[in-house]
Amino acid sequence: MRMSDSPVTVEIDGSIATLMLNRPAAGNTVNQPLADALLDAAIRCDNDTAIRCVVLSGNGKLFCGGGDISAFDVAGDEVPAFLSRLAGTLHMAVSRLLRMDKPLLVAVNGPAAGAGLSLAISGDVVIAAQSAHFIAAYGSVGLTPDGGMSWLLPRHVGLRRAQEIILTNRKVSAQEAAAIGMVTRTVPDEELAVEVARTARALADGPTGAIAGARALLLKSASTPLEGQLERETRAITKAGGSAECREGVSAFLGRRKPDFSKGA
Repeated sequence: MRMSDSPVTVEIDGSIATLMLNRPAAGNTVNQPLADALLDAAIRCDNDTAIRCVVLSGNGKLFCGGGDISAFDVAGDEVPAFLSRLAGTLHMAVSRLLRMDKPLLVAVNGPAAGAGLSLAISGDVVIAAQSAHFIAAYGSVGLTPDGGMSWLLPRHVGLRRAQEIILTNRKVSAQEAAAIGMVTRTVPDEELAVEVARTARALADGPTGAIAGARALLLKSASTPLEGQLERETRAITKAGGSAECREGVSAFLGRRKPDFSKGA
């Protein structure tokens, strides 16, 4: 099911949902309709229990060129109010995607700038085409980061590298992004679709309940003291141990067969 005229298309293939940023003529830049559509798509994926993996990518040559600067000019003196609504909507979408009970796979098909960089690094697994590159870009238009960049980037690459990337606006190649932890891995452009499909299938076939628990633990890990995190881990593994997924996993291990975690859905 797909709405090709939407700024974010949603395509469902079995248990895998693919969200496609769909403003290719504008570099998939974020305007209010795209932010609204991304939030709607994120809410749908969050609440649809049949979806076991979400893929986010961009249509065309760019993954996402950041905010739609032309819309700033239209807003005129109302830019602060415009940005408050735009960033607020985008942030609700990012929060849903980060907190949903299923993995997020990001396929970076081309350059990612500004909020596009934020979206690119939001995945649990991020696969980038070798021709992709990344740039914070905010400083070039006198703005500060949004889309979660100031939270996500230091967690992935460390504070010192994040400072340089954001403050100097230098371009980071896909190869360097993989080396420093911005993305999971890179593949030749022509292999991106196949690798993303293979990885999405593996994630969708995995124990999504356990994956959801691990995602929640990781989100809390940087802000929770050790003993608090240990308690969270105890409660999470106790809950997981009583699940149908765990029963199937143990049965498959002892039976020397591949587990079918869909039985735990």
